[in-house]
Formats: sequence, structure tokens, C-alpha cells
Amino acid sequence: MPNLTQPHTTKALDRELGDLLKAIARIGGMAESQIDDAARAMLERDDRLAAEVIKRDQEIDRMEAEIQQKTLHLLALRAPVADDLRLVVSAISAASGFERVADYAANAAKRSMVLNTMPQVPAIRAVVRLMHMVKRQLHAAITAFVEGDAQQAVAVWEHDDEIDAIYSSLFREILTYMMEDPRQISACTHLLFIAKNVERVGDHSTNIAELTYFMVTGQQLRDRPKADVTAALPVEPEN
Repeated sequence: MPNLTQPHTTKALDRELGDLLKAIARIGGMAESQIDDAARAMLERDDRLAAEVIKRDQEIDRMEAEIQQKTLHLLALRAPVADDLRLVVSAISAASGFERVADYAANAAKRSMVLNTMPQVPAIRAVVRLMHMVKRQLHAAITAFVEGDAQQAVAVWEHDDEIDAIYSSLFREILTYMMEDPRQISACTHLLFIAKNVERVGDHSTNIAELTYFMVTGQQLRDRPKADVTAALPVEPEN
């Protein structure tokens, strides 16, 4: 007797995998917007925008929880295999990565509100430039994941060293400000934490690129060396 349920099951799986990719695109886009708005809030000393970034972090937490539920449903009821299984497993990690990116953005927004009570430090502009660069890398990683583009994923992965090098240069620049003017030590300390968190966003983008490559090819990219001289600094979001 033919298995009449198989076509229906396959269509349902395809539909739910499509919904999962849409959810990943949404949470990734939200995380990207958070980085953009946190940078603008810092540059424009806009407490209201910073507060919005902090508030939206809860929405991204909720979105991540919903994606985890979707993936559990798919694993339990659809039993995906091969390419489909790799997509589901990769989506779990990607959603967690985007949630972490949003945490870093919220942390930057919190610190920017403190910075707004102090005289502006010139290095803020350099930190914002790094945020814009990392945001572009994150956008490319999101696009690669959603479109299943292994070649673009490799391009994102290869740019990680560039961001590490720029961050390390920025780290030294901020330390110089602190040594030259002790009155700026407090503000520069906040900037150091923000810059480190931004560099970690770049790392998460690279992780998502690695997930994409695995999802598409079934193979792992080799480990990448870190060019960041401050890798041992604590950077956990304060959420």
C-alpha cells in the first residue's frame, strides 16, 4: 500500500522550514537595527533612542524563544534529515547569536546614556565607525544564512581579521586618550567596554557565517586565528 501521508508531510516540512528562515531573517534584521540605533544614539547623545534600544531587547528575547519552540516542534514532529536537519540545528545557534548581538547593542545603549552625562570624548566617532562596519558584516552574514549562500559566508568569515585589527588599533587609541588626560578615564572606560562588545558582535557574525557554510555544505570551516590583542577582556553583556 503506498504511503499517502508522505507528500503531505514533505509539504508541511518545507512550509515550516520556510517559516523558520523568515523568523531568522526577522530576528537578524532586528539585531542589525539595534546596532545601528545604538550607534546613532551614542553619536547624537540621544537618550530617548538609547532607551528604545534597551526596551526592544526584550522583544528580541521573545523572538529567540519563539524560534527555539519552532525548532523543537520541527525536530519532534517532522524528523528532518540531511540538509533540512542542518538548517534546523543551525537556526537554533543563529537565533541565539542574534539574541546575543542584541544584548551587546542594549549594553552599548546603556553605557551611552552614562557617557551623555560627561564631556564628549573624540574617540566616540571611531567607536561608531567600528559599529557601522560590524553592522555591515552582520547584514552580510544574515543574507548569507537566509539565502544559503556559502560563498558569501566565506567572504564574511575572511573579514573577521580586518575587524579585529581595527578594534585593536581603536583599543590603543582609547588608552592613549586615558593616559594623556586622566579626566577622561571614566568616559574612556565605558568606550573600551562598548568597543569590545562591538568586536564581539563581529565574532558572532563570523560564527553565523560558519554556521551557514556548515548548513549548505555539511563541512566545517577551519578555525580562524584571532588578531585581537584584548581577547582576554571580559565582555559579557550586563543584562
